[in-house]
Amino acid sequence: MKRVYKTVAVTATEDGFGITLDGRPVRTPGRTALVLPKRALADAVAAEWDAQDGKVDPTSMPMMQCAATAIDRVAPNHEEIARQTARYGETDLLCHRADYPEALQARQAASWDPLLDWLQKGRGVRLQPVAGLLAAPQDKEGLARIEAELVALDAFRLAGIANATGALGSIVLALALGDGRLDAGEAFRLSRIDEDWQAEHWGLDAEEAARATRLEAEIADVARYLTLLTQD
Repeated sequence: MKRVYKTVAVTATEDGFGITLDGRPVRTPGRTALVLPKRALADAVAAEWDAQDGKVDPTSMPMMQCAATAIDRVAPNHEEIARQTARYGETDLLCHRADYPEALQARQAASWDPLLDWLQKGRGVRLQPVAGLLAAPQDKEGLARIEAELVALDAFRLAGIANATGALGSIVLALALGDGRLDAGEAFRLSRIDEDWQAEHWGLDAEEAARATRLEAEIADVARYLTLLTQD
């Protein structure tokens, strides 16, 4: 759609903060009122609307997209989204180890074992790594605790953790990102141990390089979104 509005503003509501375009409240793609829990997030979304030039491009508005996903998709399906996200622990990236060569095995262990230890220490959940293609059976009670933690989140934060989990292929990395244990760059690097190894030894084609660039930007966006939810 074309940009036909002139002014963008943040307005206080009974439940949080809204965005107006020429005084008219913004709604989500699902036609629900856009009400955000934090002023910092509202300011970021307003800045995205204000930055549109000529034509409104939703792909250039990641904070708006994350917030709308929380309202339209996560809130009505909260427990199911939490369950699906927690299930990444059954086949978590950090648990899938190479069966050769030893140098790659060592790099995976050095990079990923500290995060598995961190998860166990902080949440009492121990995920077991396994070499090869088949996943190892994981602690069902531990995964249930992760699911319960996700269910307890509000829809906005759950949306961020769910997006991060999908992008990173790991609930462990997503939780570490959400807790501030990792920043976006660290999380991206740790999700690319195998790909970086392949690139070092056989090169990186243009398609894979473009995909990596998109993924890095996606992780940076969701990390920023999660940070904004911690600010006033």
